[in-house]
Amino acid sequence: MADTYDYDVLIIGSGPGGYVAAIRAAQLGLKTACVESRETLGGTCLNVGCIPSKAMLHASEYFDAAKNGMMAKMGVEVTPKLNLPAMHDQRIDAVKQLTGGIAFLFKKNKVDWIKGFASFRDAHTVEVNGETKTAKEIVIATGSSVTPLPGVEVDNSKFVVVDSTGALELPKVPKTMVVIGGGVIGLELGSVWRRLGAEVIVVEYLDQILPGMDEDVRKEAHKIFKKQGLTFKLGTKVTGCTVKGKTATLTMEPAAGGDNETLEADCVLVSIGRRPNTEGLGLDRIGLETNKRGQIEVDGEFRTSIDGVRAIGDVIPGPMLAHKAEDEGIAVAEWIAGQTGIVNHAVIPSVVYTWPEIAGVGLTEEQAKEQGEVKVGKFPMLANSRAKTNHEPDGFVKVISEADTDRVLGVWAIASVAGTMIAEAALAMEFGATSEDIAYTCHAHPTHPEALKEAAMAVQGKPIHV
Repeated sequence: MADTYDYDVLIIGSGPGGYVAAIRAAQLGLKTACVESRETLGGTCLNVGCIPSKAMLHASEYFDAAKNGMMAKMGVEVTPKLNLPAMHDQRIDAVKQLTGGIAFLFKKNKVDWIKGFASFRDAHTVEVNGETKTAKEIVIATGSSVTPLPGVEVDNSKFVVVDSTGALELPKVPKTMVVIGGGVIGLELGSVWRRLGAEVIVVEYLDQILPGMDEDVRKEAHKIFKKQGLTFKLGTKVTGCTVKGKTATLTMEPAAGGDNETLEADCVLVSIGRRPNTEGLGLDRIGLETNKRGQIEVDGEFRTSIDGVRAIGDVIPGPMLAHKAEDEGIAVAEWIAGQTGIVNHAVIPSVVYTWPEIAGVGLTEEQAKEQGEVKVGKFPMLANSRAKTNHEPDGFVKVISEADTDRVLGVWAIASVAGTMIAEAALAMEFGATSEDIAYTCHAHPTHPEALKEAAMAVQGKPIHV
């Protein structure tokens, strides 16, 4: 296949979508190259996103448990002292090991890593560092980057106005941090610095945090975060930001209109979302247009409107999630190799790695009700024996099923290990499970997932422990 081309497949970008696509394509016997401009593989997720943020979240949870008396409550008396450089070191080490792991997998699977930026010359040719490379199929997997906020200029080098990348590397704990955006990234990073001692104020344009999540989850999460010491200014629009020395002054107004107010902070984190990376790819040269949201439209086999060019991950419609991109990476390689690639976009879990974690899969109750009659079962973590022994009373599990068939349409959870628990719900939904299927599946005791079983029992109106 590659006789007339340099490669069977060339993938632009080595994030979770791109690197997985490259490895899978090579496993399937295709001559494969991956173009990546960073010094390390893994894209945003491994370098400055999912992975380093989890390292900081996990470490800060230990510090907070020691500082707020939770460990003392369990008979472990310590006086914690924050060593921020060491905390950063373990974050950097985790990233180094994982990005190095991908480089090893590329070598093992004989994937050529071409370092540099790729730009289309035609549908089968890209230019990288002045050299052209050709491929029978080219896959765009360039991911996304931080959406800028007009009037607020990010400069990560000064650590005063930062984006998510800069917020991972603050050399000291800010006294006051303003987080612009009450979505996943803002709440995760805001909670890291709140635990380490910062006063954190979250400013959100909408009247609720966590857009897109189930209404009950949004309200309960808001209550929990307030209890943890985060302050919220909802329905508020940031109109500008000035920086003097080490202090930022934000100007804000009510989203519905009204009087201006100002807010000073020694760190401002801009996290209002992400946008697809399509600039500089030379899409105009091949006649490939993006939609109104800047995304590349694709069909069920990830083909764009241009023959020989496919796209996956954050550059196409759908949730901007690493695991969605990974599944698409495997599927696109399988389609190219003549197999059938499968991604069920209706069953993509999402997780917020705060404390407790927040997770969901499938439809929210609001979305499910739009489609017809539903039954809902809820179970509080307060009544779960493992949560009780671990002093983790916050949260609940909620199961939404179709009224007439009992098929599970969505599951939402707030629990210390909600991110792990949601995998069971996703698997059940993938198999078309009913709430009764989950309710009558034996769960180990005492474990957090028993709360999912009880929520499923509650759909039929018969939970045991509440």
